[in-house]
Amino acid sequence: MPENLNLLRAFGGFFFIFWTAFNTTLVDVVGSEQQIPLSVVKLWASAFGGEIKSIAAKYSGSQLLQKKYKEYEKDVAIEEIDGLQLVKKLAKNMEEMFHKKSEAVRRLVEAAEDAYLKHEFDADLQYEYFNAVLINERDEEGNYLELGKEFILVPNDHFNNLPVNISLSDVQVPTNMYNKDPAIVNGVYWSESLNKVFVDNFDRDPSLIWQYFGSAKGFFRQYPGIKWEPDENGVIAFDCRNRKWYIQAATSPKDVVILVDVSGSMKGLRLTIAKQTVSSILDTLGDDDFFNIIAYNEELHYVEPCLNGTLVQADRANKEHFREHLDKLFAKGIGMLDIALNEAFNMLNEFNHTGQGSICSQAIMLITDGAVDTYDTIFAKYNWPDRKVRIFTYLIGREAAFADNLKWMACANKGFFTQISTLADVQENVMEYLHVLSRPKVIDQEHDVVWTEAYIDSTLADDQGLVLMTTVAMPVFSKQNETRSKGILLGVVGTDVPVKELLKTIPKYKLGIHGYAFAITNNGYILTHPELRPLYEEGKKRRKPNYSSVDLSEVEWEDRDDVLRNAMVNRKTGKFSMEVKKTVDKGKRVLVMTNDYYYTDIKGTPFSLGVALSRGHGKYFFRGNVTVEEGLHDLEHPDVSLADEWSYCNTDLHPEHRQMTQLEAIKRYLTGKEPLLQCDKELIQEVLFDAVVSAPIEAYWTSLALNKSENSDKGVEVAFLGTRTGLSRINLFVGPEQLTNQDFLTAEDKENIFNADHFPLWYRRAAEQIPGSFVYSIPFSTETANKSNVVTASTAIQLLDDRKSPVVAAVGIQMKLEFFQRKFWTASRQCASLDGRCAISCDDETINCYLIDNNGFILVSEDYRQTGYFFGEVEGAVMNKLLTMGSFKRITLYDYQAMCRTNKESSDSAHSLLDPYNAFFAAVKWIMTELVLFLVEFNLCSWWHSDLTAKAQRLKQTLEPCDTEYPAFVSERTIKETMGNIACDDCFKSFVIQQIPSSNLFMVVVDNECFCDSVPPITMAPIEIRYNESLKCERLKSQKIRRRPESCHGFHPEENARECGGVSGLSAKPPLLLPLLLMIFSRSF
Repeated sequence: MPENLNLLRAFGGFFFIFWTAFNTTLVDVVGSEQQIPLSVVKLWASAFGGEIKSIAAKYSGSQLLQKKYKEYEKDVAIEEIDGLQLVKKLAKNMEEMFHKKSEAVRRLVEAAEDAYLKHEFDADLQYEYFNAVLINERDEEGNYLELGKEFILVPNDHFNNLPVNISLSDVQVPTNMYNKDPAIVNGVYWSESLNKVFVDNFDRDPSLIWQYFGSAKGFFRQYPGIKWEPDENGVIAFDCRNRKWYIQAATSPKDVVILVDVSGSMKGLRLTIAKQTVSSILDTLGDDDFFNIIAYNEELHYVEPCLNGTLVQADRANKEHFREHLDKLFAKGIGMLDIALNEAFNMLNEFNHTGQGSICSQAIMLITDGAVDTYDTIFAKYNWPDRKVRIFTYLIGREAAFADNLKWMACANKGFFTQISTLADVQENVMEYLHVLSRPKVIDQEHDVVWTEAYIDSTLADDQGLVLMTTVAMPVFSKQNETRSKGILLGVVGTDVPVKELLKTIPKYKLGIHGYAFAITNNGYILTHPELRPLYEEGKKRRKPNYSSVDLSEVEWEDRDDVLRNAMVNRKTGKFSMEVKKTVDKGKRVLVMTNDYYYTDIKGTPFSLGVALSRGHGKYFFRGNVTVEEGLHDLEHPDVSLADEWSYCNTDLHPEHRQMTQLEAIKRYLTGKEPLLQCDKELIQEVLFDAVVSAPIEAYWTSLALNKSENSDKGVEVAFLGTRTGLSRINLFVGPEQLTNQDFLTAEDKENIFNADHFPLWYRRAAEQIPGSFVYSIPFSTETANKSNVVTASTAIQLLDDRKSPVVAAVGIQMKLEFFQRKFWTASRQCASLDGRCAISCDDETINCYLIDNNGFILVSEDYRQTGYFFGEVEGAVMNKLLTMGSFKRITLYDYQAMCRTNKESSDSAHSLLDPYNAFFAAVKWIMTELVLFLVEFNLCSWWHSDLTAKAQRLKQTLEPCDTEYPAFVSERTIKETMGNIACDDCFKSFVIQQIPSSNLFMVVVDNECFCDSVPPITMAPIEIRYNESLKCERLKSQKIRRRPESCHGFHPEENARECGGVSGLSAKPPLLLPLLLMIFSRSF
């Protein structure tokens, strides 16, 4: 038996060897239908690589520039950057800048409080002020309108050439308010004294932009004065009291539970008004606040069932999530308010003990059409005697039968009562609660300085889009002794600080090619970061809905444990390192590197600052030295330019300097013509050095341009260089009008020039190439479906031949794509045969030849339409095999700022913010109800409003914030060449890939006779990350570490709570209602 077993084993071994040999032969036989000789492809690649590098090196002048820097090698000092010292210094600079802004605001506070103290209210005061909407307006007879007298406006470059009056402020009054209401006229009158302080502040700090006072009465005084233009409906929806800077300065952080009555009596217009009231309350909540919404009838209904029994942070995403759920509310049954109040008190108490909320003010907002009891036993149980939870009651509708009970609840719990009869009353009445919450702060006379998160101001738009900014604000109090216990808030003063002002304090040249600075708020949200994308599309003006609450962890997503984020939120100083995957070139390419992060806090603000330095050349800086005379001489060359967004000299301090370019400012500073200019002496010294070293290249380029035979077909169009100091030189080998890419190296092509937060794309990519090699690419264009007619080639210039050497410059050329491709096809027709008969050629129909880059994008294909496409989309089977073999690797990336198209179910039910048609219709119905009042008293009213609750569902495609996952691809540097066979349905597909020497390119030759249609293409399309319901719930409940504001004024024992509201007073005047309704109609578009 053992002998038979051994025989069987021997036979089995022989059979396996035979079958393997047979199978291999079969593969060779089938594949031999199209053999692709590796040696021939290698010859083509070598020929093309030598030719194209020769052209790139010659026209860029790379060897000359490398030689010139080498000549100074012994005269320069290389220093390793001390990241901690750098970030501390930058934080100190920002602290000083922020302090100057807050001091300007403090002077406004003092002036406003003094002016009010001296003013006596006059109900009959007649005062003609400059109304920002009416100024310079005339009637049909040519006379100035009332409140619209002549107001001189002159375009001012500091305010983006907007026509302004830098001597005076003017006043904007919300559309739904009466311009001549006595409270407004008196407020405008005493606040005129702020004009001289506005002007004085601007004289002290010419970098200031808008300064303003937002009154608690609703008017807004702005300096410099500017003309406000209504929208197409004749409406200006702006109300300063709705702005975050106002709310944040006026109140302390708060935990809020909103109770909404959805009993049967709330049907129709009442429910519409109730929903809009809830939405308006949500508008007043900020990132330091927490909330939840409970609808009640005989049962409790959490608007978001997942958040049963807890509160959630009032960031933009959470508020919008709740708004979407509001539309699902409908009225039925009876209202059991006692159950709702018990739930609200218990929830606030338990949440407070978790330590997660604001740990400051607490409030319950009750929105109902009546209460049959005062529920004093509940308040006695949970809230008395301290009354730490304020009760704000909103009576919906015209009936006042139950008003006394609701008013009693508010007054007995340091809250406020209002009655809201119409949609037009909502906003004004909701605002009242803010002034109540401000009372403890006013009584304490604590002028807390607040800073907002980053937001976009639509007024001061620049050429590149809208301006991202933060606002510093302080509250203004009444200092009259007789009203001290009432805690009267007069308003809030503030000034805006564009984020680009922060970037001017950052020496980009010390951060290296890939380095950057960033700042976050106490909530971990980004104030500034090069990866923040607040707009739907770069260069456009449409803002993403949640752009102001992008968390640091959403851009530095490789830090899965939030180590960096949490340390910065907790205002620590330290260092953190991690490998990162940074996307470039519109997110289609990825650079993998290790970053060292250094961070510290910015004192006097809620912000923390971080600096990221890439390992290797990014951690080193060198100092060169030349005389001022030498440097000035070489700065005079016409081909020299400097980075517009870098701050070599501060030209904002004096109006006469604002017209200067940075290059002009440097020249005038060095020649002593402008001694008052504040300049970065260290940076200027390095600019002079780079100017001297790079100067010879100008003559070199000129000589090439003069020799017509060198570039007879004008294939090379542009040569360029950039240095680590932001200095650029450009030479055109063709006339400007003949340039194929007119935008290259201009402000229109932001990614390829030096700007405030990054080096040019061609510089960054060249720095990661092997020294001496060129990186080639075609630009991606959203305008032409990824088609381009040019190729850009660039190479880095290093001072030393090791990784510790700083990359001192990059040079390159841009050539016509047709010229580049012609060189490729010429090289691919060569062969080693003496008789000139080539065994294979790219002209053969049996093969396809491609030229791809290190990220897999096609630069050359026989089908020109494939240019710019990802190789995996065209040859999916081959790309899949290259990934399997390790020639390329897939890198998974995440985008937590993405926008996804979704078919959203919308409803024709009555939610004024979600469907403007019904809001408008409901409001028109109210006007008609006013005219025929008896309808309100009878059941006809229910019939009149009944259609508002009909739900006609429809699908609407919209863009909404989402998370996506997408791949990027990178070649493996160690693999220079490879070949392979792919088993397809009934054949084997062979291919060869060969690296082009001294480049980031690969030649790929693919068998065209075997089709692999069953293998799907590989795409780079992002895929939405969909979360199941349980995970969505967990994400809603989870709270990242945040730091509470240091100041809290939630309670004061001396507070006078007797002023606790009544029937709505100041509301829209009848003539103003139509534009207001149009505003409601248009707001959702």
